[in-house]
Amino acid sequence: GPGGLTRERAGFEVRDVHATHYGRVCPIETPEGPNIGLINSLSVYARTNDYGFLETPYRKVVNGQVTEEIEYLSAIEEGNYVIAQANSNLDENFRFTDTFVTARGEHGESGLYRPEDIHYMDISTQQVVSVAAALIP
Repeated sequence: GPGGLTRERAGFEVRDVHATHYGRVCPIETPEGPNIGLINSLSVYARTNDYGFLETPYRKVVNGQVTEEIEYLSAIEEGNYVIAQANSNLDENFRFTDTFVTARGEHGESGLYRPEDIHYMDISTQQVVSVAAALIP
């Protein structure tokens, strides 16, 4: 709209992928050329909450055991938790099998965490991308 962002004035800060986009905005599906990073698609499982913020789903983890309970978190809420990747190794009881699990920490940094320190787990390895990007083998 009037006084808004134009292709010519949009810098790298606006176009770049940000950690808060994880599971909410697809980092792959954006046009090439002058509109790169300005036109985006929602990720597969993303939804908007009552306040208009994008949320993505996670499986709740209790004492190192992944539950069937799914909670949607906004980027603001997500920053308060340790979240394991969807491809983490689990046993038949949905407990982490590794001594340390790769996860995103409370400040968005990836690292190795003990299973009992993990709060949530991604629900799918495809939750990061859009429906169109998820169809690519």
